[in-house]
Order: sequence, then C-alpha cells, then structure tokens
Amino acid sequence: MSLHYLTEHETRSLLELPLYLATVQAGFPSPADDYMDKRLDLNEHLIKHDAATFYCRVSGNSMEGAGIHDGDLLIVDRAVEPKNGHIVVATVDGEMACKILDTHNKQLLSANPNYAPIPIGEDSELCVEGVVIHSIRSHVRAG
Repeated sequence: MSLHYLTEHETRSLLELPLYLATVQAGFPSPADDYMDKRLDLNEHLIKHDAATFYCRVSGNSMEGAGIHDGDLLIVDRAVEPKNGHIVVATVDGEMACKILDTHNKQLLSANPNYAPIPIGEDSELCVEGVVIHSIRSHVRAG
C-alpha cells in the first residue's frame, strides 16, 4: 500500500450542506422522513485539530479488512497520541504506509491476511505521521 499526500489542512472553509433529521433507511423508506433539520459542515464534524490534520489517498489493498480500500481518502490527525490498535500513517525505514500499530509486539499490521506484519526492530526507523481518524470512500468513480 502506498499513500499519496493531497494537501495540508491549514484553514477551515465553511461549507454547510443539508442534514436531514431522519436517518436514511436501508430498507423501505418512510415518506414522513422527507424533511430537513439543519445544516452540517463536514469540516466541523470530521476535523478536530485544524493545524495538525492532513489528507492522503490510499493506494493498495493491505487495509481492506479495516474498511480502507484502494482510492479511499484518509483524514489523519497528528495531534492524536498513537496507541496500540490505532490505524496510523507511518514511515518505516523511508517507506510510508497505512497500518495497524501493534506496540505490544513491536510491529505494524495489515488488515489483509495476504500481507505479513512489518517488524519494528532496534535498527528500524519508525515515524508515526498521525492517526487515521476517518476514511472516505467514493461510491461513484469519475471516468
């Protein structure tokens, strides 16, 4: 899996979109639920630490078991302290990857059984760039 940085998130731009009061049914929709409650700014909802947050796009399938797929957009927060079990963006020996942090066994794990763990040895250079807070997937691809 490789990652491609898109941009640093430095300022919040306000973009409020409609937020419907009712939940969206995955079964039979209710006609009574066709009204709007308020507006929602996704920046406000998804980003807690403006200056410490960045986006990157995923390339590869090593994190599919965690719901992170090729082409997904990750929202990564550098202000969140990385802990065991967190999904992180990390650089190991110069290679950047999105993996599960396993501090107990000193390794980075994929969420796909086809990929072996990446051991973090005494001589390894590990830099956790940030903790993955959200992933965003487009269900309609351009093209």
